[in-house]
Amino acid sequence: MPASSFKPAAHPADYDDAIDSSADLARKEAPMKSYHANSGGGLASLVAKEHSVPQPGPREVLVRVRANSLNAREFSVLAGTYPLPVKPDVIMCADGAGEIVAVGPGVRQRTVGDRVVAAMFPDWFDGPIAPEYAAQIGGSLDGMLSEYVVLHEEALLSVPDHLSFEEGATLPCAAVTAWNALTGARRLVAGHTVLTLGTGGVSLFAMQFAKLFGARVIAITSSEEKARRLKDAGADEVINYRAFPDWHLAVRERTNGRGVDQVVDIGGGTLERSIRSVALDGLVNFIGRLSAESSTIDMNTLYSAAATVRVVFAGNRAHFAAMNRAITVNRLRPIIDHVFPFDDVLGAFRYYEAQRMFGKIVISQS
Repeated sequence: MPASSFKPAAHPADYDDAIDSSADLARKEAPMKSYHANSGGGLASLVAKEHSVPQPGPREVLVRVRANSLNAREFSVLAGTYPLPVKPDVIMCADGAGEIVAVGPGVRQRTVGDRVVAAMFPDWFDGPIAPEYAAQIGGSLDGMLSEYVVLHEEALLSVPDHLSFEEGATLPCAAVTAWNALTGARRLVAGHTVLTLGTGGVSLFAMQFAKLFGARVIAITSSEEKARRLKDAGADEVINYRAFPDWHLAVRERTNGRGVDQVVDIGGGTLERSIRSVALDGLVNFIGRLSAESSTIDMNTLYSAAATVRVVFAGNRAHFAAMNRAITVNRLRPIIDHVFPFDDVLGAFRYYEAQRMFGKIVISQS
């Protein structure tokens, strides 16, 4: 009998037998919906499918997903440019939060009713990334854009108590990436200066986290309206790159010629200007290739900067746990631009694709 078919009283692992509850039976019999796509298939390949609710095996739990959020990686999967393997007909999205509704045999760390979020790389617990840890949710593994998912109990972390499911769903990819950028290579201390680019999820989380450490934040954006919102959200200085195309010179000016201690670069085409913005022995965190513009770096620029350019590959479970502690203690709340219902997933993807957001795009299943 499937382990999800019993209601735990003392602890599910203490039972040899189980009896289906009416709720369990109803869940098994009702179909669920998930959104699938194929690598390189574009947005046209994103389709909803119905199938049976999965059942958890040993040390697995069944999660009723309550919210998802979108990241640039989803569009890389759709474009066929994602650097890691993607399974055919993959269920999309690395990000999701929900509640446990059933547990399999041997589960000790989780129980029914827990509010949880899944680590994007469920096998990567600590230390540097390695090929054996590279299986990822929404890529080589099915993702979270589904009404129900089965996950190993060790893949899960608790949603901070003060956050909603919608807020919790923003954490696994963008927030962990920003945390790893600022803390994973060297210590960020009060008084440092951090440069962020844009108003997407990674950049805004980086700004929020930097402020938690007492750092000064200079943000680059594209409009006066976004500049105002960045200042309201905590940025100390904002530079409009349309008014200052050579914004690295403005960064130098606002740091008295010294440059910043860390850059969180999400564009790719901005990399040389990021290097020109950093202080001697500073750190440029290279997050991704969100810009269609390519960047050819003059080796003299890199040598003269005496800087480190570090590719940030999301983050591990230890990063996630440390970040959650900081979020909880400081009562930090993610910045959400727009929430779409689960029956308008395509609308959420199209809204993200337009790149007009200030913060995270969330899909609510509540």
